[in-house]
Amino acid sequence: MGTIVNDADSTESKSNKLTSSNNDKSKGIEDLYTDKIRDGQWFWNTNAEQIFSEDSTIVAVGHASAKSIVPLELLRYIYLQPHDRIYDPNTHTISYLQTRTYLPVKSLPPKEKKRILVTGGAGFVGSHLVDRLMLMGHEVIVIDNFFTGRKNNVGHWIGHPNFELIRHDVVDPFLIEVDQIYHLACPASPPHYQYNPIKTVKTSVMGTINMLGLAKRVKAQVYGDPEEHPQAETYWGNVNPIGPRACYDEGKRVAETLTYAYMNQDCVDVRVARIFNTFGPRMNANDGRVVSNFIMQALKGEDLTIYGDGYQTRSFQYVHDLVDGLILLMNTDYKEPINLGNPDEYTIREFAELIINEVNTSSKITTLPAPKDDPKKRRPDITRAEQILGWKPRWPVKQGIEETVKYFQRQLEAGLI
Repeated sequence: MGTIVNDADSTESKSNKLTSSNNDKSKGIEDLYTDKIRDGQWFWNTNAEQIFSEDSTIVAVGHASAKSIVPLELLRYIYLQPHDRIYDPNTHTISYLQTRTYLPVKSLPPKEKKRILVTGGAGFVGSHLVDRLMLMGHEVIVIDNFFTGRKNNVGHWIGHPNFELIRHDVVDPFLIEVDQIYHLACPASPPHYQYNPIKTVKTSVMGTINMLGLAKRVKAQVYGDPEEHPQAETYWGNVNPIGPRACYDEGKRVAETLTYAYMNQDCVDVRVARIFNTFGPRMNANDGRVVSNFIMQALKGEDLTIYGDGYQTRSFQYVHDLVDGLILLMNTDYKEPINLGNPDEYTIREFAELIINEVNTSSKITTLPAPKDDPKKRRPDITRAEQILGWKPRWPVKQGIEETVKYFQRQLEAGLI
């Protein structure tokens, strides 16, 4: 029989040391957070219009008309600080903090408080929308099958009285009583939606039918997410129905057809946004998108890979701008599609150079053949969004890149990617 020696380097001793170290590391952040709550620094006026500071720096996001104003510092605390876990690089272990303190959320009167369902709410865009809706004081139910979504993206709300997370695939029917539905469930990056093309089409078509049917039954508002491939709302597009993107592009087009069929036949209250390229914290590091690819390659000191000559253009919007637009759209009565994107156009090569400069790396740019059906230009006409919603992008691309690089750096430091 072996003998366990309880010396200074025993498992229990090491555990105590690690716990003590973890507490020391987290104390500064948690004390600052607690002080801010006690002093009332994170209680805010949703009707205020203070979005920019005196030096034109963005200090808040949202719109007073939708009562969605939230201090940027509050959101940054959520996605830039892994405050519920501490990573030990020596042992490659993660310690999860046992105490849970939630961020302050608005206390809404019952007539203003809505029960809101977000499909795909653990994904990149969905999780940022969930943060905003929670902080605004609503009850939020997230359903996600976690194919591309991550529980960590919404883990800071688990256990909150206003929050519920359910593992569910929108391809299967789902019954619940809600006031609004944000239908965001669908893989959006090429490696993910091409991994199982049939599943991608099912998610767009059957998932949309299920959510529209739910909205019809409970008389809820529903926002649909057919990501944009035309340039303006009146352009019908030119899509290859048998190409590698077809499962995604055609699925979204059918989803839009279904949305308006339910509106016209069954009077379902619908909104449709066409979303252009969006980036920001919580992007999947391995999703194959331009921004995450470039940032991860730059942070690792690798050369940045461009597919094609690099002179194809894209319009990149920061995720906070998109969430602002989605909430404004949901709270209007406008039924036609609306483009949400940043009309500032960059070549892929220019974007790569911006990231190289931000990371301050010696990485170079290399080129590979362009994928089939890769669009040459993509730039939104946001006239409708400006006129109908009073919305336009506020975030300069450079400032968005700074925040996204910082997020990926901290994820690497925390051992999460």
